[in-house]
Amino acid sequence: MFSVLDMFTIGVGPSSSHTVGPMVAAHAFASSLQADHLVDRTARVKITLYGSLALTGLGHGTDRATMAGLEGNLPATVDTDHMMHIREICALDDTLNLAGLKRIHFDYDRDVVFEQWKRMAAHPNGMRFQAFDAAASLVDEQVWYSIGGGFVRKGAPEDPMIGIHERPPEGASFADADESSSTDFGVEAPYPFSSCTELVSLCREHHLSIAELVWANETASRSGIQVRSDIDAIWRVMRACVDHGCTSAEPTLPGGLDVPRRAPKMYRRLASNSDVLRRDSRRKDAVLESSDAAWVDLFALAVSEENAGGGRIVTAPTNGSAGIIPAVLHYYWHFVDNANEQGVVTFLLTAGAIGYLFKRNASISGAEVGCQGEVGSACSMAAAGLAAVVGGTPEQVENAAEIGIEHNLGLTCDPVGGLVQIPCIERNAMAANTAINAVRMAMLGDGSHIVTLDQAIETMKQTGEDMMAKYKETSKGGLAVNVVEC
Repeated sequence: MFSVLDMFTIGVGPSSSHTVGPMVAAHAFASSLQADHLVDRTARVKITLYGSLALTGLGHGTDRATMAGLEGNLPATVDTDHMMHIREICALDDTLNLAGLKRIHFDYDRDVVFEQWKRMAAHPNGMRFQAFDAAASLVDEQVWYSIGGGFVRKGAPEDPMIGIHERPPEGASFADADESSSTDFGVEAPYPFSSCTELVSLCREHHLSIAELVWANETASRSGIQVRSDIDAIWRVMRACVDHGCTSAEPTLPGGLDVPRRAPKMYRRLASNSDVLRRDSRRKDAVLESSDAAWVDLFALAVSEENAGGGRIVTAPTNGSAGIIPAVLHYYWHFVDNANEQGVVTFLLTAGAIGYLFKRNASISGAEVGCQGEVGSACSMAAAGLAAVVGGTPEQVENAAEIGIEHNLGLTCDPVGGLVQIPCIERNAMAANTAINAVRMAMLGDGSHIVTLDQAIETMKQTGEDMMAKYKETSKGGLAVNVVEC
């Protein structure tokens, strides 16, 4: 098992699989050149993007992210303004600062290749990094895959390629791996689980909540102080992101569609009656009595617009779905009776456990299974977290999580212009309110239900495998081809 908190990584917009993952992979390549004492020999680097990364990479900033990674930046700490303008900065003198150690010649038009007609057979989000010396001889070459949620996996230069619309041959693809996990369970987790059925059974057997069980697993390999510090950091960035999104002075989002930011205007309108974000005391309404859907919409839009604008966000579990969990968590914080910091811990640990199951048993990559793997997973995670903090049993938590994903099955990923804007931003707001409604339904029952979360996750995986490639983050189908760009 890996840390469930790796489902929440502090990063940068607009995409976890197309921005965060590629930056991590490029950083790893540059770091390996440094570790192998190859930086001095390197005179040029070449980036080749395949499949979905090539088809929507410009809109997602994949080119800029890999350039920033080669310079030694990581998503959690990169200067977002520098990343936004790195192409122009490098073009000033046609150089790139490799690993932050050496300026090498860099010609964007030659050294960044968008290979739109081929993809790596193992995964649609493949990329190749090559380093050359002054005589144009190959110094090093690495293949990496961005497998969703900012997670990456290293491949091999000889990994096979196929046509962009071809199905990979049997056995060519791989299950999501966890090489980018920040926590190594070198000490065996006391309560390992690989399905929700196992998770609920362990809770019942040991008289633990899901959050308590996950806490025991997390603290088996590191201190409780460190775990709590990580959770506090996640919550702090989520709150800052909502605040920034609500008060942004930028009228439109970048990318060319001129999509207006709606959160600031919506915030001013809602706050004119009662400013939820600024009042000292929180309202004391029970979760099942008042939905305050407009505020939930606002929270989700604020985060999603910050992500689309390349701001600092929490990948939860992806950037394209980053507004859902913060929106529902803010709903808990501002509208649920007796909300407190320990409840935030419970929420995130519970949501992380559900996210782990999606990643382990299916996928959270829109390029692999469509938006059901991003928005659907986040909706399920948010429903589980909220159900836990309003007193749900493990069975009720599982019920809420299953409702959250069941009604997102088949959701396609068809971003207009290859940007994480339309329909992504509104989709986050809709899913956040769906998660709250899922909790309302689950809490009115005793947790018993016919369709299990495990069955729904398996269905999502099968649906993603059957989905045509044009509906999986290629901008070749759906709204992406039916909305005229002006």
